[in-house]
Amino acid sequence: MEIVIGIVVGVVAGLVVGRLIAQKGGADPQALDRVRAEAEQAIAQARKEAEIAAREDAVALTADAEKEAARIRQELARREERLHKKEESVDGKADSLSKKESQIAKREKDLARKEKKVQTSEAEIDQALNEARQKLERLAGISQDEARSLLVDEVRDEARRVSVEEVRSVEAEARKLAEERAQTIVAAAIQRYASEHVVERTVSVVSLPSEDMKGRIIGREGRNIRAFEAATGCDLVIDDTPEAVVVSCFNPVRREVGKLTLERLLADGRIHPARIEELAHKARNEVEQIARQQGDRASLELEISGLHPELIKHLGRLHFRTSFAQNVLQHSIEVGHLAGLMAAELGLNVKEARRAGLLHDVGKAVDHEVEGPHAIVGAQLCKKYGESKAVVHAVSAHHENERPGSVLAHLVASANALSAGRPGARREQLAAFVKRLDDLETLAQGFQGVEKVFAIQAGREIRVLVENARLSDQDADLLARDIARKVETELTYAGEIRVTVVRETRAVQFAR
Repeated sequence: MEIVIGIVVGVVAGLVVGRLIAQKGGADPQALDRVRAEAEQAIAQARKEAEIAAREDAVALTADAEKEAARIRQELARREERLHKKEESVDGKADSLSKKESQIAKREKDLARKEKKVQTSEAEIDQALNEARQKLERLAGISQDEARSLLVDEVRDEARRVSVEEVRSVEAEARKLAEERAQTIVAAAIQRYASEHVVERTVSVVSLPSEDMKGRIIGREGRNIRAFEAATGCDLVIDDTPEAVVVSCFNPVRREVGKLTLERLLADGRIHPARIEELAHKARNEVEQIARQQGDRASLELEISGLHPELIKHLGRLHFRTSFAQNVLQHSIEVGHLAGLMAAELGLNVKEARRAGLLHDVGKAVDHEVEGPHAIVGAQLCKKYGESKAVVHAVSAHHENERPGSVLAHLVASANALSAGRPGARREQLAAFVKRLDDLETLAQGFQGVEKVFAIQAGREIRVLVENARLSDQDADLLARDIARKVETELTYAGEIRVTVVRETRAVQFAR
């Protein structure tokens, strides 16, 4: 291609040169012929060279085209070979699938036959089982449900027996760890705080200087006694008891007001409605003053500050109330001391424990006027007069009217039980005491396998003698646990009651 271009350029250049010469010097025929002959010769030579170059290019292009065609033919051959192999593989897989389908169809038929046989066998087995069950029920004399119930009972009893050993070991380990610390804390608290035994009772009996005073107290047509009852809210019981009058009222504060009023009337000698109202008013103010003084004394004794004046007044009113002949205010002070001592042993807030212990029974000051358990009423009073949530919760939970959720609540409950349950802390009437012992023995006697029951230690322990042949050692442990739980749920008592189950084996022989 380059040669052809050169030839064309040379021819054009020769023609241009010839034309220029002709224009300038005139036409020289010989020169023009030479130029033309040279141009034609150059053109021939260029044509020849162009043909040769074109042949060479054609040969090269032909060789390249043949190589490319050969490569394409080889590639097509390889692809045809791969396609052929894939076709063979597909054909093989199709044959395999056909065989598998035929095998699956055959297996499905076999499975259908076997399933039919299994269903038939199951029906036969069910029928045989029903016949065998009916036969067993006839032979045993019990139905299937009854047998199942017996089996469940046996499994439950066996599970309980198996669990007893595990429970016993866990309890023993826990008791060993807890008792050491608990005994140290409780013993330290009891040793550091010593309180007097009960020596006083709140009485409602007023002595008279003479029997003639009964008539003057009653007054003309009973006007004096009516005025007294209206002014004090108490009932006067005047009977055949020599030189004594009984002041009766469910409210201990009003009973104290009535008692003071009657004593002042007897000392003054002037008994008439106007004088009764005047002295009742003075006695009421005096009782309120005594209540405030007693409340201040209790808070000072426990080194508690910041109590609301109304709470102090309610605490002081507990001075006039007793529970099983135990003065409630003194009991509250004692609980505050014990709670503080145990809190000190545990590294807790001592002042907060004393505060909660002192206020734990404050609800008893108003429980005659407000419905509900005294623990809940007391907690409401504490909340109303700005006590902390921890103290309010400890007051409400000390009798488990609310589930104890803090260490302080457990401390107050424990201190309350210690104060109420210690020897000499409380008294109870003989009839109630005997009835409580009888209830204890009757409750324990109701369990199977129990032979004899004895309430000892003034009702603090019950000894249960069981039949050796009917109960094992594990059963005896379970029986003690069941009796203790039933006592907790059905009886009311202070402190704790120990349940001891005695099972013994006796070998008896006679020498003749």
